[in-house]
Amino acid sequence: MTYISRRQFTARFLLTGGMALISRGVKAADFKLRQFHNQPADSPLHKRLVEMWAAVKTETGGRVDVATFADNDQLPGSDPAALKMLVDGELDFFTLNGGLIGTVVPAVNVQGIPFAFHDEAQVYRAIDGDLGDYLAKEMAAKGIYALPRGCFENGFRQITCSVRPIRTAEDLNGIKMRTPDTPIYIECWRALGATPVVFNFNKIYEALKTGEADAQDNPLNVAELLKLYEVQKYISLTNHIWSGFNLIANLKMWQGLPGDVQRIIERNAEKYVKLQRNDTDKMNHDLPPRLTQRGMIINQPDAAGFRARLGDYYARWKDTIGSKTWALLESHVGKLGSSVKA
Repeated sequence: MTYISRRQFTARFLLTGGMALISRGVKAADFKLRQFHNQPADSPLHKRLVEMWAAVKTETGGRVDVATFADNDQLPGSDPAALKMLVDGELDFFTLNGGLIGTVVPAVNVQGIPFAFHDEAQVYRAIDGDLGDYLAKEMAAKGIYALPRGCFENGFRQITCSVRPIRTAEDLNGIKMRTPDTPIYIECWRALGATPVVFNFNKIYEALKTGEADAQDNPLNVAELLKLYEVQKYISLTNHIWSGFNLIANLKMWQGLPGDVQRIIERNAEKYVKLQRNDTDKMNHDLPPRLTQRGMIINQPDAAGFRARLGDYYARWKDTIGSKTWALLESHVGKLGSSVKA
């Protein structure tokens, strides 16, 4: 896996547009920073991040200038590589789902527990409240700053498949399921009977097109934005895992920002997170008819059979994320898995 240094990144940035800013005689910012995310440039996430950092630049009088890069542009080709850069201080801001952050901060895996959250409102109460506060403390201990109420929306994950509709857990047997390179997702698919195959987000379409994977799971906005309707036939509305984009920063960099700058960033993050959540929630809920028009066939499985396969899985992940984290989760969603040890 190849990483690029801060110096290499800066050189590439100048070659791809930064030099034009200098040539126009614009006064250099006090804090010239970088924001990375893995979503397409036409996604609600990219749109709201660009707007957020433009507002921060205006409110700070140009002291803070954050360049936002979509789709791995100018950065390593995988989310784990970019997360390592952030922890090492070679990247300033990043948005990432909890399962991937969980490879560094185990408690954050709680966001990827299957069949835990019931709806978006329940999610937001937890991650904007005591659960989110606790996860932020856990991340800070590993050199990561999580912005308060700074988790953007991705949505509830649904299964798309080229082979057959997933009506029951038995239909997953033998299905090659694309998954991010994170244990909580890989082990989930094994427990459910599928064969997990690991591809980074930007490789999903190609993996499905070539048949290296039969299926994938993501919110419906991903099926639309990545044009998965071209390579997938079926959508099964399982709502099995909620996923979001946690806005995180390198802790040491964050601590080096003046207090007024921190407050401006946090205030705008909260504002634009709410806007992006509304954008994405509406998109996910409005997409079924459009995807049907594109030729996809949609069904709604009964979740009970899937949950029945996850008893040992829940017990294993309760141990991994810790009893405190698990208790905070259950205080919002109720008891999970009858076989989970107390």
